[in-house]
This record gives sequence, structure tokens and C-alpha cells, in this order.
Amino acid sequence: MPSLNETSARIRAAHLLVRSSEEWDTLSKGLLRAYELKDNDKIEMLRESFLATWRSVIRNLLTDTLNAVDITVTQAVHPWGIATLETAAHTCEPLLSSAEEPLAFPTTTTVYGRPRLLSFEEVMAGYNTCLISLIK
Repeated sequence: MPSLNETSARIRAAHLLVRSSEEWDTLSKGLLRAYELKDNDKIEMLRESFLATWRSVIRNLLTDTLNAVDITVTQAVHPWGIATLETAAHTCEPLLSSAEEPLAFPTTTTVYGRPRLLSFEEVMAGYNTCLISLIK
């Protein structure tokens, strides 16, 4: 069974296989810029693309890696979640936004607030925190 460090390294490598850390951060900045401009159409388009890109990495490249350490991957529950990761006793969800912030996720065409999207490094740290809570 792979260790926590090996699993974390594989998660990071899978994301970097798809995009560099700078490219991931550029996606976040583009979405935040749309929030600043209050461009609801662009927010909707970029948000869906942003979420789909992050979620496709875990779904297409990491499910087997996580299954190898007895972690099940299911659809995200939180609007800014990447996926729900689950073991027999625990569940957690790596997020793309600060957990302390209001959801800031429009349910209509009106923007309710601007999320604090995390940098690539912060998202990876969130994955590690999640893994630690599951693998203990």
C-alpha cells in the first residue's frame, strides 16, 4: 500500500501533468477577474470550466491511486469541492476556495460575492490535510 507521502506526490504529479502550477493559478485569476467585473455570463462559463478541469483530474487520473489506499472518490458536495474522499470511518473534501468564506456561489444570474479561491499550492496543502485525516 502506498504511503501518505507517495499518495500526495501522485496527486500533485497528476495535476501538474495536466497544467503547471502557474497555469492552475492563472485559471483562478481569470475567474476572480470575472467576479471583479461582475460579468455573470463569464463567471458562469469560467466557473464551470474551472471546476470541471480540477474535478476531471481526480476522476480520470487519481481514482485508482486513491483506491489503492482504500479511499473512495465520489462527486463533490461543496460547490467549490473537487471531490468527496471517503474511508470506512471518515469523509473529507479538498476545496478550491477558503472554507471560512461564505459559499459565494451564485444560484441565479446575480453574483452574491467573490470567493477566495486558493492557489495551486494551497489546494495541494488542502489535499494533504484531507489525506492525513483519512489515512490516520
